[in-house]
Amino acid sequence: MAFSSKELDFLAHTDIDIELGLTKKSALADAQKARAAYGDYGRAVIELLQARASGKLPDGWFADHDAAQQATAAPVARERARRLAGRFVHDVTCSIGTEARFIDGEWLGSDLDPIRLRMAALNLPGRWLVRADALHPVSRDSVMVADPARRAGGRRIRETIPPLDELVTAWRGHPMAIKCAPGIDYSQWDGLVSVSSVAGGVKETCLYTADLAEGDERREAVIHQAGFSDRLTDLLDDDVSAGSPGRYIVDPDGAIVRAGLVRHFAYREGLHMLDEHIAYLTGDRIPQGYSGFEILEAVPLKKLRSALKAQRAGSVEILVRGVDIDPDRLRKKLKLTGDQPRAVVIARIGDSATAFVCLPREHAARAGL
Repeated sequence: MAFSSKELDFLAHTDIDIELGLTKKSALADAQKARAAYGDYGRAVIELLQARASGKLPDGWFADHDAAQQATAAPVARERARRLAGRFVHDVTCSIGTEARFIDGEWLGSDLDPIRLRMAALNLPGRWLVRADALHPVSRDSVMVADPARRAGGRRIRETIPPLDELVTAWRGHPMAIKCAPGIDYSQWDGLVSVSSVAGGVKETCLYTADLAEGDERREAVIHQAGFSDRLTDLLDDDVSAGSPGRYIVDPDGAIVRAGLVRHFAYREGLHMLDEHIAYLTGDRIPQGYSGFEILEAVPLKKLRSALKAQRAGSVEILVRGVDIDPDRLRKKLKLTGDQPRAVVIARIGDSATAFVCLPREHAARAGL
């Protein structure tokens, strides 16, 4: 829930000193404690502390829940700032200003929400800020950066605010970088589509106009893992085919899958497909910095329980592609009683479902780390 003007005044001029649980279980106790300490401003104090506890903001920043939820992960924002280095950036949906902290050059932030702009001013003293509608350009010779809202009242919404098509129309002719939900249909975008992940979770798809691409690439996956970052584009060769299982199964990072670069990744790493239509790869090694599963045996799905029982499996990670199976329901049906950890990768190979019983997930360290 957004702050009122009075609530933000209070937060900006008050040294907040209270310890709260900030969990669902502690919600009632937190509310009582905050109200006892700060009266009618207790709710705003909780909202601010929850936003700061998200791990997405610098210490001491001001944000409400929705702003913190939509704030771009730091590695992703830093990579975008690298791409836009040396350009005048106009963030037309700047909200509380999280994108600006990575921009070294000229940056202008604008938003329609006066409270968000006030928080941005508190967070970014000295930066240029103006109240303006994202659909009515107020800058020239700038790169337009936008993050249309995908949440309202703490919930995801179907259409962005402002609508994506109206935003593109309003800024046509300008270089643009528009942050979108990871699952957006980008097939009609005439530019670069960059999909980013952090620690295995896909965070966003960013649509760049072609003049912001670094060459002729039109699809990109940027992967941020602990200790390293990786980048793939559609300029890599993708001449790979399906073949027999190797020693390992590799489940490509979600950014690679969403960007449609599974075959490109396979070619670069010397892997091949388990099936032409399934995004599992296989080979005799796990690519450095990534994870995979060493295959012990492959069985028809109906024989999976007996195979796991024979291996004394007691816990299992289950991955599924191309087969209508809910991993949690399957895990309950397996009724495992052993003491060995295992992994199961289920995929449609040709016309039938195959279950690969594997050792637990294995991470291949990046050279030099």
